[in-house]
Amino acid sequence: MARVLIIPCGCRGRALAASLVAAGQAVRGTTRGDHVAEIEAAGAEAYVGDPDRIGTLMGALSGVTIVCWLMGTLPVPELHEGRLRMLCEKLVDTGVRGVVHEGSYEELSRRSSETWQIPLAFAGDDPRAAVNRLLGV
Repeated sequence: MARVLIIPCGCRGRALAASLVAAGQAVRGTTRGDHVAEIEAAGAEAYVGDPDRIGTLMGALSGVTIVCWLMGTLPVPELHEGRLRMLCEKLVDTGVRGVVHEGSYEELSRRSSETWQIPLAFAGDDPRAAVNRLLGV
């Protein structure tokens, strides 16, 4: 069983979490603190951290195999240009073996994947399928 970390675990993230949990995966979802109960109701472990401050997410990476970066639709370029790149750089020293990216800024994800040799899948319309591709399921 793999552990999947969903950053952030908003509405779409909680739907993904529930789907992955139903399929037998362990899931951890991040929130800035407002959605702990909703994440737990989806069957996932809630982790309070802020994707705008990557250092607050480092503890969430323990035991994680796949990270889902579901922030690609947010129109805040610095979250992607700086934070996603920084997260990928830090993933090299963890057990994470793949990243699922949702939304725009795909070129940044590709460059980060190539630079740090972290397998990458794009969520598209089915983020669970992207997770499964990285897990080889």
